[in-house]
Amino acid sequence: MIRWVIFILIYSLFSVYGFQAIKTVTKLSWLHYLFIAIAIIVAGNFIYQFSIGAEGRVLNPAKSYAFGFLLAFMSLNLVIVPILIGEDIIRIFLGVYDKLFATKESFYLPSRRKFISTVALGLAAIPFASLLYGMYRGKYRFRVLDYVLHFEDLPEAFDGYKITQISDIHSGSFDNREKIEYGIDLINQQKSDVIMFTGDLVNNKATEMLPWKNLFGTLKAKDGVFSVLGNHDYGDYVSWDTKEEKSKNLDDLKTLQKEMGYDLLLNESRFLERDGERIAIVGVENWGKGGFKKAGDLKKASEQVNAEDFKILMSHDPSHWEAEVVNDDYHYHLTLSGHTHGMQFGIEIPGWIKWSPVKWRYKQWAGIYEELGQYINVNRGFGYLGYPGRVGIWPEVTVITLKKGSNNA
Repeated sequence: MIRWVIFILIYSLFSVYGFQAIKTVTKLSWLHYLFIAIAIIVAGNFIYQFSIGAEGRVLNPAKSYAFGFLLAFMSLNLVIVPILIGEDIIRIFLGVYDKLFATKESFYLPSRRKFISTVALGLAAIPFASLLYGMYRGKYRFRVLDYVLHFEDLPEAFDGYKITQISDIHSGSFDNREKIEYGIDLINQQKSDVIMFTGDLVNNKATEMLPWKNLFGTLKAKDGVFSVLGNHDYGDYVSWDTKEEKSKNLDDLKTLQKEMGYDLLLNESRFLERDGERIAIVGVENWGKGGFKKAGDLKKASEQVNAEDFKILMSHDPSHWEAEVVNDDYHYHLTLSGHTHGMQFGIEIPGWIKWSPVKWRYKQWAGIYEELGQYINVNRGFGYLGYPGRVGIWPEVTVITLKKGSNNA
């Protein structure tokens, strides 16, 4: 209860400043009432969804949108507050100065300047509109990212081999079948040799995937679809009545993947063969720093793989790469990860800037990285979680073409 009281106090304080900016800029009373109504509805819906309407810790579209609208409305006020507080400091200083040195009989606080409030609202409109756009269109703004990676020891038979990677489906968040169908078609249009899914099929429960099972089951590639588990696939973020119920959920999710035609790798490996040559596909269960599940066992997963084999590792969390993979005795040529979502928020202008707050948490957070002759691709994710949208960091389908030789060739 106390946390909701604190939330309401902070939310109200921020909203008061937003209201003051609106009231200073325009005298239209209906706009004032509209702002108040929106503030009450946004806060009320958020409290309802995450208390009375909550089902444990299960995320669903209704809760995600409640959080999204709260985030958008708070972003508006968060920009306004420091600007108007700065103005308040100046107003108080001028009032005190006039009282002390202009011999005014009573303390007088200067009125807010319309120009300052107009600037504050103009700046605040940028994140506000961006977050609303992210919910309306950004979350399904799929894009294909193509990379060509060169390896001196790539078997000749796999020169030009094409991999499509997807990650972080989070089917429990979806709310538009037509858009998801478009994303699936986009994946199949790449006509890659293999498709690799790097974890987080659901938010929490296997049942979230049931409405989408047949659709994702249409993913096809010549050498098949391989997958691994992500941290959300284990059901660790929801309360279960019994351990058996939680265990059954994981078993159901594994069965679902099998029924969709996915070859789920649970700390194990497979070989792809062409013309008497082969490459190894190694898949580990989730392994992540910072309190995330560490079920991944790289040694066990590679038991059937020789040191000289060309190896592609599927590991959901990119923190695994630097912690255990790069300096392992085996040379893992390419690691495919996801998990970060690029925080679903950032700025990316190819050749100019790539930034997201998630970079302060993960050293490898989006795209291709190289160390000691080994590469990792961190996929930005197909779906979304929490905030039901994306701003600047769009949902991604990665296509990686393997080439024999060097970049200088």
